[in-house]
Amino acid sequence: MINRKILIIEDDIDLVDMLEMFLETKGIDVLKAYSSKDIPEDLSEVDLILLDINLPRNNGFEICKNLRERWLMPILFLSARMNEEDKIKGLMLGGDDYITKPFSLEELYARIFTNLTRKDREKQVMGNMHPCHLEFGVCRINGTEIELTKSEYEIVELLMNNPKQIFSKERIYDSLWGIDGFGSSQVVSEHIRNIRNKFLQVSEEEFIKTHWGLGYSWIG
Repeated sequence: MINRKILIIEDDIDLVDMLEMFLETKGIDVLKAYSSKDIPEDLSEVDLILLDINLPRNNGFEICKNLRERWLMPILFLSARMNEEDKIKGLMLGGDDYITKPFSLEELYARIFTNLTRKDREKQVMGNMHPCHLEFGVCRINGTEIELTKSEYEIVELLMNNPKQIFSKERIYDSLWGIDGFGSSQVVSEHIRNIRNKFLQVSEEEFIKTHWGLGYSWIG
């Protein structure tokens, strides 16, 4: 599994070292965080997260909830908690899998492989269904040029360039126009609505997904 990067969030140093050695034999790069304060701000290069529940500072459930406000990569819980309530809670908070300790390294790798290849298939299918391209200020869907305003183009570009992230209206506004920009973050909703209407003129597929209460992400 070449050119993959996994973030391990786990306070058991020996376990982290063992996982790092094992995953590197599979061609996977490993990042390590022993608590929430060690988690990098930019996770755009991370393909998957292994997350313990019993952590100092914030527990794994809280971390998963916070990560899901911005990021879409698979999150696999690693926990000694075996009760059904914890498993359900982890999955409902946005976890993609729940692996109970102790586990075999080969089973863990199989779960990682399954989640990553599922993501790859989703990307391939979505890409084949509705390719959208930006080039030199022009947006095209299936070869058809879409007339976007400057602001609409910038929003599409921001979301397309960060497909693993969820952007709130406020974050989109601040990213494009800054905290001193004129107007309100509410204008972002209007721009998104206009973009969707223009896209619908040439394709019925969904490009921008709404995460209610959180924001928007690019799925095109």
